[in-house]
Amino acid sequence: MIDLHTHTTASDGRCTPAELVARAAAAGIQVLSVTDHDTTAGCEATRKACGTAGIEFVPGIEITAVREGADVHVLGYFIDLRSTALETFLSEQRRGRIDRVREIIDRLAAHGIALDADAILQPGLDDPLKAAGRPWIASALVAGGHVADANEAFSRWLQRGRPAFVPRRGSRPEDVFERIHDAGGLASLAHPVLVGHDEWIPGLAESGLDALEAYHTDHDAAATLRYVGMAGRLGLALSGGSDYHADQSHGATGLGTVSLPRDAYDQLKSRRRS
Repeated sequence: MIDLHTHTTASDGRCTPAELVARAAAAGIQVLSVTDHDTTAGCEATRKACGTAGIEFVPGIEITAVREGADVHVLGYFIDLRSTALETFLSEQRRGRIDRVREIIDRLAAHGIALDADAILQPGLDDPLKAAGRPWIASALVAGGHVADANEAFSRWLQRGRPAFVPRRGSRPEDVFERIHDAGGLASLAHPVLVGHDEWIPGLAESGLDALEAYHTDHDAAATLRYVGMAGRLGLALSGGSDYHADQSHGATGLGTVSLPRDAYDQLKSRRRS
C-alpha cells in the first residue's frame, strides 16, 4: 500500500504525526507521504516515526494556488525540507490563511454569529508553522451550538456559494510549480476531478506540472482511468492517496483504502530532481 496524500495536526488533520504513522502501519502502508496544507511542520516527526515503523517516508506538501477564482491544490513530493526559499513562500501562504479566517469570521458576525477570532487562531498564532483553515472555524461553530457538526458548518456557511465564504487569494499554479521545483521536488495536481477544469491540464503540463493525482478518494473508476490516460498522453507521472484527515468533514475514508500502484510510484520516484 502506497499513500502519498495525508494530513496531520500541522494543518487540518486530526492525527499527530505519531498517530498517523501508527494508523498507517496498522493499515499495511509501506510508503507514506504527509502533505499538509502550506506547511512542512509535520514532516520531520513523521519521518522519524516512519523510520521506527519500517515505512518509507516521502517528504511532501499541499500548496493552494488560485486560477480564475478556483482553488488549484498542488502536491509537492521529495522536497528539501531545509529549503529557505520554500519556507519563506509558505510563511506568506500561512499569513494569507490567517487573514482569510478573520474575514470569514467577520462575515459570520454580519449574520449574527459572533466568534472569537483570536481564540480560534490561537494555535496558529502560538506556532507560526501551523496552517490555519476553515475547519478551525467549523469546530468553533459546532462548539458554539450554531451547527450540529462540521459538515453542516460547511454546507450552511463556509463552502463556496454560502454566506460566509471568502475566496482565496494566492499564487498562480505555475508559480507554485516553480517553488516546488526550486526545493528539489515534483509537482502533482491534486484530485483533478475536484478542480473541475480538465481543459487546464495540458497547459499546466507545459508550464511545469510533473504528475497527476489519478488515484484519490473522490475519483471513481472512470475518473481514475481518465486521468491515467491523460497523464500518459501528456508525459506526466502519476500520484495517489487517500487524502486522509481523520475528520468527518473530509469524509470517512481511511488509510489503506486508496493506493498508488507500485510501478506508478517507482516511475514518480525515478523523476526526482538531483
